[in-house]
Amino acid sequence: MHPPSSSLLRSLRHSIQPQALCRPSAPTARSRPSQPYSCARHQRPAPPSTRAFTISSHRPLPPPSNPPTTSDRGPVSNEDTQTDFSSLDVLGNTPAPTTAIDACLSHGFHLNNEVKIGGGSGCLLIAGEAFGWQPWEADGSGTPGKGHKSMINAKGQWQAGEKAWGILEVVWPKPDLLILGLGPGMLPVAPETRRYINSLGIRVDVQDTRNAAAQFNLLATERGVGEVAAALIPIGWKEPRN
Repeated sequence: MHPPSSSLLRSLRHSIQPQALCRPSAPTARSRPSQPYSCARHQRPAPPSTRAFTISSHRPLPPPSNPPTTSDRGPVSNEDTQTDFSSLDVLGNTPAPTTAIDACLSHGFHLNNEVKIGGGSGCLLIAGEAFGWQPWEADGSGTPGKGHKSMINAKGQWQAGEKAWGILEVVWPKPDLLILGLGPGMLPVAPETRRYINSLGIRVDVQDTRNAAAQFNLLATERGVGEVAAALIPIGWKEPRN
């Protein structure tokens, strides 16, 4: 038997059609029809290529600006729309009360009505009147005439006896606010003293004497001397040595 010729083998090779190596699975009733299955092995997608970015924290500074060649800011404005700050003082035309404090001295005070309180005495300004005030001459029980007494108790609080506030009991109508100036510095007021003044229907504001005098001048001008009172100790007051 003779082997097939080369031309026969070539014709047989062209007559045979290529067949798919894999066929899609038939869909079932319970499952959705699947996509045609590929025989190629599933591979993970390649990660996207990353680029290295270099971030520099040093940025070039802008060039310095040139200094002005002249200090001229233009011509002076003559417009009437300029703000007159002196007209904003609503109390500018209001006269100060006669008991306003003009000067605080180490041994007394000078008032606006040219009254001078000296001799180391304090002053009590109430209802447009000025009274000499020496609360250190009354001890805790209210007995006057025993000389200078320390106004600071054992707890470091400023305290005055009830007799030091006798004028507040008789004046009517009573002021709404009492500004208390405690000399060169400010100290806490003893609860007993504050409670007694509050029982008279008067509020208390504590400051050093300089600031207390300035606040009294302002509030007395704004609200009137009937609403604001002041009890001031000279700025040169010193506690007696025991």
